[in-house]
Amino acid sequence: MRKFTRFFLIILIALFPMLSRGQMVLVKDGKAKACIVLADQTAETRQAAELLNKFVGRISGVQLPLVPSSKVRRNGVFIGGKSAGLPSDGYQIACHGGSLLITSGGGRGAVYGVVALLEQYMGVNYWAYEAYDCPRCPTISLPAIQLQDAPAFRFRQTFSYGNDDPDYILWYRLNNQSEVFASNLWVHTFNQILPASVYGASHPEYYSFLNGQRRPGAHSQWCLTNPEVFELACQKIDSIFKANPGKTMISVSQNDGNNTYCQCEACRAVDEYEGSPSGNLIRFLNKLAKRFPDKQFSTLAYLYSMHPPKHVKPLPNVNIMLCDIDCKREVPLTDNASGRDFMRALEGWGRISDNIFVWDYGINFDNMIAPFPNFHILQKNLQLFKKNHATMIFEQVNGQRGTDFSEMRAYMLGKLMWNPSLNADSLMQVFLNGYYGRAGKYLYEYQKILQGALLASNTDLWIYDSPVSHKAGMLNEHCMAVYQELFDKAEASVRDDSVHLARVQIARLPIQYSELEIARTQTGLDKAAVERKLETFRERCARYHITRLNERNNLVDDYCRLYKERFLPHANSNKAAGAKVLWNHAPAARYRPIADKALTDGLYGGASYVESWVGWEGEDADFVLDMGEKKTFSSVTTDFLMQSGAWVLLPKSVSYSYSQDGKTFTNLGSCEFAEDRDLSIRFVPGEVRVSSPVTARYIRVVVKTIGLCPSWHYGVGHPAWFFLDEVKVE
Repeated sequence: MRKFTRFFLIILIALFPMLSRGQMVLVKDGKAKACIVLADQTAETRQAAELLNKFVGRISGVQLPLVPSSKVRRNGVFIGGKSAGLPSDGYQIACHGGSLLITSGGGRGAVYGVVALLEQYMGVNYWAYEAYDCPRCPTISLPAIQLQDAPAFRFRQTFSYGNDDPDYILWYRLNNQSEVFASNLWVHTFNQILPASVYGASHPEYYSFLNGQRRPGAHSQWCLTNPEVFELACQKIDSIFKANPGKTMISVSQNDGNNTYCQCEACRAVDEYEGSPSGNLIRFLNKLAKRFPDKQFSTLAYLYSMHPPKHVKPLPNVNIMLCDIDCKREVPLTDNASGRDFMRALEGWGRISDNIFVWDYGINFDNMIAPFPNFHILQKNLQLFKKNHATMIFEQVNGQRGTDFSEMRAYMLGKLMWNPSLNADSLMQVFLNGYYGRAGKYLYEYQKILQGALLASNTDLWIYDSPVSHKAGMLNEHCMAVYQELFDKAEASVRDDSVHLARVQIARLPIQYSELEIARTQTGLDKAAVERKLETFRERCARYHITRLNERNNLVDDYCRLYKERFLPHANSNKAAGAKVLWNHAPAARYRPIADKALTDGLYGGASYVESWVGWEGEDADFVLDMGEKKTFSSVTTDFLMQSGAWVLLPKSVSYSYSQDGKTFTNLGSCEFAEDRDLSIRFVPGEVRVSSPVTARYIRVVVKTIGLCPSWHYGVGHPAWFFLDEVKVE
C-alpha cells in the first residue's frame, strides 16, 4: 500500500504542470463532472471523502462517484496519502486545471483539508450543533488552489453541546480524550486506579496524612513516597494498557479537591526540598515513565500542585496538565494577580518541559445562564499557551445549550486553537452575522458595551460568579436598559425568521436571568412586574429545551418555583426583621461586613455563596438577635445553603433559646441535620416550632459545625464551611 501511495503521488505531481489550465468543475447543471479517488483505505481518508460528498450533495443535489485510480486521468478529486514535512492533522490542497489533490501529514489531515475546501472555496459555514449555511447551486467549480496548513496545538478540545454533532467535531478539528487516553483515564484518576473503597480500610497508609492521621477517601490523595503505592499502581496501569491495545497514554493524577496532599514526614521532606507539592508528583511520574518507557503519562498541575518543582524535571514522556482554575477572567492572564501567578507557573513548567497540556476555563459553573464576557481574552491567552510550550489544549466552556453565547465561544475557540494568530474580533463579527442574521450587528454592539462596562467596573470575572456581583458594574440599571434596548432591536430585526429569532431569544436569556437575580436583592419592586419577567424566562427556557442553570444540575423549573416562594417581594412577617446582632462567635472575616444586616434584612441568598450568605469555616456559630422589644412568637427558622462542590455542607445542628434580659436563656429547641451527599445547590431550613407561643426580646442561635469534610467529600480532612442567611421569627 505504501508503494502504491508513493507512486500515486509521483504521478499526480508530474501531471499537475500539464493540467494547470484553469478551473476544475465538480458539478455542472446538476450533473457530476468529477469523481473521487482514494489514495489509501484509511478510516480518515474515507471519512474525508464522505464529508466532501455530503456537502457537494447538499449544494448541488448530486454526489461524485467514487472510482479506482486506474480509471482517472483528469477531473479527479484525489484524497489521501502523506505530504512530507507536514505534522499530524496538517493538510495540503492543490487544484490545477482539472484535478484536485488533498494530502495530509497524518491523523485527520485529509478531513481537515476537506473542511478548508468547503469553507474557503465552496461557501459552507458550520456554526453550531446541526447549524450550518450551505449555498444551493447546480454548478460547483473551483479556482486554482495551492494551500497548506497545520495546527498550532496537537490536541484541541472544547466542552460544548456542539460536540454531540459528529460533523461539528470534524469541522472545528476537535479531539476527544477517549481517542488518546487509555480507558478514558485522563484527569483526577488516583481513585480510579486505586479506589479508596477497595484499599482504604485495609491500607490507610496508602493515602494522605492530614491533621494527625491518615485520611483515606474518594478524594484523598496518595502517599506518593510509599513504595507499595507505586508497585500497586504499576500493576494496575499495566493491566489497563493491556486491556486497551493501541493506546499509549494515561493520566495518573491527583483527585479533585484542594490542599489534601499527603503531609507525612517523608512526603513533607520532598515538598520542602522541591518547593512545591508537584515535586512528589513528578518524582512518582518519572518512575512510571522509566518503568513504561514506550508510554505517555499525564499528571495534573492543579491547585496545590500548580507550580513546578525546583529540582526534578519531568521526563519527555511525562505530560503536565496545567490548570488555570483559580484565575480571574476579566483580563488576559498577564494582567491581574491571579493570572500572573498562573503565568509564573506556566513559564516555570515551560522551562523544564515541552510536553504541556493546558486546561483552560471559560465558564461560570454556578450560573451558566449569566453574562460571561471573556471573548476579548481568548486569543491572547491561547498565544501565551503556545509561546510557553503547550502542545495540548482543553477549553472547558459552555457545556450546555443556553449558556451565555455558548455557540460563539466554541466557534472562536475552535478557530483560535488551530491558529491563534487569527483576528478574534473578525471571528466574532463573522459568527454573529452568520448565526444571528440581521440581528448580528445589534449583538456585536451589545458585546462591546458589555465588555467595556466590565473593564470599567474593575470587577473580577470568575468561574463561580454571580450576576449580583456585577449589579453596580456591567449589570447596573443604566447598562441593563441599553442591553434590553439592543435585544429588542435584535428580535425585531428577525421577527419574520423563526430560526434566527430563536437564536436571539436564547442569547437574551442571560440578561433576563441577571435581571431576576438582581431583583431578588432589592426591595420596593413591583411584584407583578417581576412575576411577568419570571414567567417570560421560564417560558423561553421551556420552549428552547434549556433545563439546567449550573454545573450542579439545578433545574430551571425548580429555580422558577423557588423564586416565587423565596424571592418574590412579600410582606415581611419576620418579627426579627432588622434586629441587632450580638456576636458570641462571629463568622469568617470576609463575611463580617455584611453579617450584621444580612441575617434579618428580608432578602434571601441565592445559589452562589458569594453574595448575601454569611459563612463559618470549620467552627461553630453563636450569636444573639436583639429584637429591640419583647415579642411573642412560636417558631424560629434559619436558612442554610447546601453547595457540596464548594465545600459548603450542612452543619451538624442548629439550636435556639430565648431570653428576656439577654443574660439568662431558656431552650426553645434544636434541629439536627442528616449527612447529605447531594451535589445540587439547595436551600435547607433549620426550623423549631413550639405548640405554645413564647414572649422574649432576645433569641440566641447556636450552629454546630461538622468540623472536617468527611471521607467521601472533595475536602476530606479539611474544615467544612456552612452558610446561613435569614433568621426568621414568627
